[in-house]
Order: sequence, then structure tokens, then C-alpha cells
Amino acid sequence: MNSTREPLVTTLLADDHKPTREDIRAALERDPRFRVVASVPDASRAIEAAVSLRPRVCLLDVNMPGGGIAAAWEITARVPTTSVVMLTVLADEEHLFAALRAGASGYLLKDMDRRRIPLALADVLDGEAAMPRQLVARLVREFRDPSPRRRPVGGDGSENRLTAREWEVLELMRDGMSTDEIAGRLFVSPATVRTHIGAIKRKLRVADREAAVRLFEAGI
Repeated sequence: MNSTREPLVTTLLADDHKPTREDIRAALERDPRFRVVASVPDASRAIEAAVSLRPRVCLLDVNMPGGGIAAAWEITARVPTTSVVMLTVLADEEHLFAALRAGASGYLLKDMDRRRIPLALADVLDGEAAMPRQLVARLVREFRDPSPRRRPVGGDGSENRLTAREWEVLELMRDGMSTDEIAGRLFVSPATVRTHIGAIKRKLRVADREAAVRLFEAGI
């Protein structure tokens, strides 16, 4: 009698703390749906393994050498069929939003019950987002934010609307950050930040960053 089996969920695990990697690997492989195809300690090897092996899911430590969020950007761009889930020690709002911008589909805390990790990854593969309840509340508050990013500038035309990323760059400019500092915060290149700043100045019809910030502070 022939029988068919569901294909195993090939999984890449990246964390610089070896005992954590071994614990999570054991938790995953106790679930018959999962097979860990790579277990690596840093971002560069995570990217290399993801591109080579094309796993269905990557579980990446946020703070591993080379940066988990930087790895998420690279993997989601180069292997779009792979789902990325971040693993972190802290329920950190800043890293949560950076991870989501990088294309992550989930954000798990390292102190969660290891038995729940396979269930969370399965939820991601079913199209659901996996993250702690307290971070879901923060995400909802972010989307309810009544800041001016939802308003057009310089008229009602869509060509004059700042994008969400442009509002974000403008807010960081208001905070006094340099181009390099903004790039580091948003996990993009300085050239990308300069492109956003150019678009902001064009849409606000101002000559420099300082004038853009003054408009922002005046409520645009």
C-alpha cells in the first residue's frame, strides 16, 4: 500500500549561543514535521546557508554577530520563498519594527516554552504572524498613531504624500540623527537614506534638512 507524507519543514537555525541552538534544534526535531538543515552562529553563515539550502523557514537570533535583522533583509530579498522568524531575549519595540520592515513573519522570545516553538513556526507557514501578546499590542498602537504621516503635504495629490518610510526618516532627522545614524537605525544604506531625504525635500518644497524639520515641527 502506497502512502504519502507531508514534506518536512526544512529549517535553518542561527544563534551565536551554542546551548540555545542545541536546545531549539532538539525542540524542533522532536516535532516530526521539522528537520533542521543548518545550525550556524552568525549572520554571514546564515545568509550563505539560506541561499544554498533554501529552507522553508529561518529562525534568526536578533543579536548574533553580523546582525540578525541585517540577515533577515538579505535572506528575504534573495530567498523570497523562505519565511523568516526572529528570536530575541527582549520584547523590544524598536527591534520588532525593524524586523517587520526586514520582511520577518514572526518575532519570538527566547524564554518561551521550547515546546511552543514548532507550533509558532507552523503558524507562520500557515500565513499567521507569530509574536508575543505584549508586542501585538504595541504594533496595534503604532498603526493607530495619529501622527502626520497619514496626511498629504503640499496639496492633496498622491505625488505629494510622504511614504511611511519618509515620515520615519523625517522623524529621525527631527531627533537630530545624521544620515549614517539613520541608516543604522533603519538597517539600510546611507545612500538609501539620502534618497529618502531628497524625496522629502522635493515633496515639502524646501532646500535643506533644517527647513524640512522646521515644517515637521510646525505640523506641516
